[in-house]
Amino acid sequence: MKEIDARGLECPKPVILTKKELDNIEEGKVKTTVDNEVARENLIKLAKSQNADFEVEELEGGLFAVTIEKKTSAETQKQKKLVEVDENYVIAIQSEHMGRGDEKLGKILMKSFIYTVRETKPYPKSILFFNSGVKLTVEESEVLDDLKDLENEGVEIISCGTCLDYFNLKDKLGVGSISNMYTIYEKMRNSTNVVTIG
Repeated sequence: MKEIDARGLECPKPVILTKKELDNIEEGKVKTTVDNEVARENLIKLAKSQNADFEVEELEGGLFAVTIEKKTSAETQKQKKLVEVDENYVIAIQSEHMGRGDEKLGKILMKSFIYTVRETKPYPKSILFFNSGVKLTVEESEVLDDLKDLENEGVEIISCGTCLDYFNLKDKLGVGSISNMYTIYEKMRNSTNVVTIG
């Protein structure tokens, strides 16, 4: 049985770590220890989403251990055939913040979102950045390493050239390519699944 110590980790990391371990085994159990009820509930949701058996233990010190058992099934075999990149899936990021409201919180949420995309397959075909979203693709961006990893996996990282010019950032691009609004429009128009974030 694989054991994961996810104490002190912010969501969605406990779920992502657990799912990665489940994806890496044919069958067996993964036991994840967390230190809050939100993480516990999210792990339960993960187990239910995969139709897996699970057990929850309440430990001392406010800890919880969630054990998920993966069994070989036709659905498991189907999931293995998922392609690395979904050709019809595009993410459009229009801001360096996620959601409206507190900007500091918005940056934290965006960082968590990009990390989640990096750790979840299949990947989008393209990630398009425009308006202040282009600030995420330049040098010293907190998500630059995750974006580079995605690019290495075959994901197109495209930044709006007009936007980079506006913020005086064109010479600081750290990942992907610079393009124009026509290309961004074409990528979105030709996709059947566009997720807009910002």
